[in-house]
Amino acid sequence: MKIGILTQPLHYNYGGLLQAFALSTQLKSMGHNPIIINREGSRSTWVRRKAYVLKNKILKNRSILRLLLNKYQRGIITEETETFKKKYISNRTKLITKDSDMHKLTKMGFDAYIVGSDQCWRPRYSPNIRNYFLDFAFNQKNIKRIAYAASFGVNEWEFDEEDTKICRNLLSCFDGISVREDTGVDLVSRYLEREDAVHLIDPTMLLTVDQYMSIINQGNTTPADGNLYLYLLDKTDHKDKFVQDMANKMGLIAYDSMPKKRLGLEDVSNANAIDFAYISPAKWLRGFQDASFVITDSFHGTVFSIIFNVPFIVIGNQERGIARFSSLLKMFHLEDRLIINPSLTSIQSINFFDIDWSNVNNILERERNRAVDFLKNHLC
Repeated sequence: MKIGILTQPLHYNYGGLLQAFALSTQLKSMGHNPIIINREGSRSTWVRRKAYVLKNKILKNRSILRLLLNKYQRGIITEETETFKKKYISNRTKLITKDSDMHKLTKMGFDAYIVGSDQCWRPRYSPNIRNYFLDFAFNQKNIKRIAYAASFGVNEWEFDEEDTKICRNLLSCFDGISVREDTGVDLVSRYLEREDAVHLIDPTMLLTVDQYMSIINQGNTTPADGNLYLYLLDKTDHKDKFVQDMANKMGLIAYDSMPKKRLGLEDVSNANAIDFAYISPAKWLRGFQDASFVITDSFHGTVFSIIFNVPFIVIGNQERGIARFSSLLKMFHLEDRLIINPSLTSIQSINFFDIDWSNVNNILERERNRAVDFLKNHLC
């Protein structure tokens, strides 16, 4: 089958890039021809959304900040992630920034569309939420419509009344629906009136650790200069103190996967753009391979700690959505790994290394089989 995958815009988020790569790789292994629909928001889309961002005090919206970079700065900052996309996610359509161009996809001869994963069903993160319910393909006949591990990100309903009504109607045409969080099953039932949604793992978990090791090896990566791996999207003084206390307690040396400087926190110039540059996804993955322990506030930082069997602590992020963490950790019986407020957490109470990885890996294998069966059943 020729399958169009509609996911979140592929910028320089490691989890976003790797989940798109993983789902595409899985579909190829099943004999299909997946093509990622390269959907991004236009400049006007982000300008309209800026009022929402400011109103809700989302201070570091990097999708908006990215548009403010000049061509040289963007090239320096995204060089490594763009190289990864060219090598591992080359099966993409041309860039689409207009709703009218989404309708042209119907001429590409797709046999199926898969929506997912990442927070593609979260209105504030999607260029046009109705696209992610396949509004552009509503009149197409004889195609499969599938949601794979689509995520709302949160456990409350964020759609307005009109979008709810339209997306409910669009979802009624879907052949199969799966969501990434257990709370998503209830949201689909209560607001979109489908009772058949199932809870499945993130696409990154469809692949084995050996498949990710292949990316590391092909990337000619060098060993990390520490053993306490940090992947913190939103740094705070409380998190910094927590990291230092943890490093002292465990006798480990911390090393960071994020740029020296953060977009939104400091001004970018042509002279200092290199300080904002993202490392390659291969180097980012190497961080988990070399780690004795991981501290993260990222969903995919948590996912890859599990895949690589590295003990970890995840600091929950309310703005980015706690439901994602709670659902994932509950699936693997690792709820004690979640900390909501590091300033109120005593490191003496933390269970550092006691994880039953045999049990975790058995669960992962079971859930991987369920996910593959879901795809097979709905693509037959």
